[in-house]
Amino acid sequence: MSEQKLAVNEYLKTDSDFLRGTIKEGLATQVTGSFCEGDQQLIKFHGFYQQDDRDLRNERKAQKLEPLHSFMLRARVPGGVCTPQQWLDVDRISSTLTTSNSIRLTTRQTFQYHGIPKRNLKTLIQGLDQTALDSIAACGDVNRNVMCNPNPVQSQLHQQAYQVAKELSDHLLPHTHAYAEIWLDKDKLVDTQTREPVYGHTYLPRKFKMAVAVPPDNDVDVYTNDLGLIAIAQDGELVGFNLTAGGGMGSTHGDVETFPRLADNLGFIYTKDVIKFAEAIMKIQRDWGNRVNRRRARLKYTIVDNGFDKFKAEVESRAGVKFEPMREAVIGDRGDRYGWVEGIDGKWHLTLYIESGRIKDVEGKMLQTGLREIAKVHKGDFRMTSNQNMIIAGVDAADKDQIEGLARQHGFFGKVISQTRGHSIACVALPTCPLAMAEAERYFPDFIDHVDRLQQKHGIAEQAIVVRMTGCPNGCARPFAAEIGLVGKAPGRYNLYLGASFEGTRLNKMHKENIQEAEILSELDQLFEQYAQQRNAGETFGNFTVRTGIVKAVHDAAKDFHG
Repeated sequence: MSEQKLAVNEYLKTDSDFLRGTIKEGLATQVTGSFCEGDQQLIKFHGFYQQDDRDLRNERKAQKLEPLHSFMLRARVPGGVCTPQQWLDVDRISSTLTTSNSIRLTTRQTFQYHGIPKRNLKTLIQGLDQTALDSIAACGDVNRNVMCNPNPVQSQLHQQAYQVAKELSDHLLPHTHAYAEIWLDKDKLVDTQTREPVYGHTYLPRKFKMAVAVPPDNDVDVYTNDLGLIAIAQDGELVGFNLTAGGGMGSTHGDVETFPRLADNLGFIYTKDVIKFAEAIMKIQRDWGNRVNRRRARLKYTIVDNGFDKFKAEVESRAGVKFEPMREAVIGDRGDRYGWVEGIDGKWHLTLYIESGRIKDVEGKMLQTGLREIAKVHKGDFRMTSNQNMIIAGVDAADKDQIEGLARQHGFFGKVISQTRGHSIACVALPTCPLAMAEAERYFPDFIDHVDRLQQKHGIAEQAIVVRMTGCPNGCARPFAAEIGLVGKAPGRYNLYLGASFEGTRLNKMHKENIQEAEILSELDQLFEQYAQQRNAGETFGNFTVRTGIVKAVHDAAKDFHG
């Protein structure tokens, strides 16, 4: 039998000399704004994607010009925490080295730049390095930015959980010296197989995501990650975690072999064993993961194809530690606490709503300038949330008025945030994402306006509904874990998904396919009317749609999501 042909990316990684490829040579070539096709895949491991402005494609093609190439760079910021000085440096870089002159907070608690000309890439990465930030492993077939609940109220427990997230992020970085050589002008080192003890010569079959949740919050959507850690505390001290594995949002339209999935519960582990278990799971994915079909290369498919019991036994074998039974932990709200809250340490924390995470100065809302001015006087830290918002954390009571005054002055308090708007997110989509089939970020604010009006019409405005929109089914804004999920199918057309739980413990299911705004809103109008009239006390919208048979519950994604 002939050997099965691997996915193209596997050969690229094998031949890349540990992620070097010809990136350095391509960077020096200024006759084009792009990298060669193979290097376009390798640069993802260094934290950035090649993009172009799709709004201008046809115009430039008519002028016989290449697409207007630029780059999106995503930083690695474990747990989303940075200092005010780091934020000032991040802001300065945006203003001087990007054409977008904006910063976007992502759904994984970091920030990304859009519109970076190729000629500015090296200067930008060196600027991040000077402020103790980097972009290595923010993308690519490696462990991505590790999320952690940013709750500043439980200050001691958050700090302990955050340290675990940071240790995981640092420990699981690729060992290759390619990033330092290409971008930071370090001397070349000779890499060998032993220099990538976790990843090996060809790294993982696909991306890998981790998150740390601190109950009762599930703002990090812990069950949507390849590996999740749910913090277990006793008397306010972290003792360990319930470990989950096998979550992931991406799927492909029309391919029933692909599906989103929520993670399985494996058991309780002590804090001292977290690195052992994380390494064990990643090495299993490295060795067992699908390297032929990238559409089925995430850990969720590895578990489905091999069976839960076999996978769990292999994890325990490689970790050298047995799981204990799951400890009791109740997770609930996935939203952020807007406005001021006081922590148990007497410090105050201000959560600012930032629509779709886009930090940019526009008339009436000078958000980028506002955060810059706050950073100049703030003595605590900045915390990016997985809902694309910013927490000004660790404010002394004496400094509250100054911080709030700056926020008000620059437009952060200008609009009342509905319960649903405050729980909802969208991906970037058009015009820069090459995978987008429909609008998301640019259209989402208007769409939520429609949803707000419908909720007010039916007297249910007080009920938060988790709404998420993406321009494609890759799932960057976790749409399949939303009570109302909209996934782009074509320009102006979306698949409508219903039935996820408010807490993020059950997936949704497709209700209507390939429909436009008028039909979406008409459908929601009818559903909200039913919900207002027939809901049980305390019943969330997602649970209502399942209980009343509007959609069937998804218990086993491999069988139920498409069935």
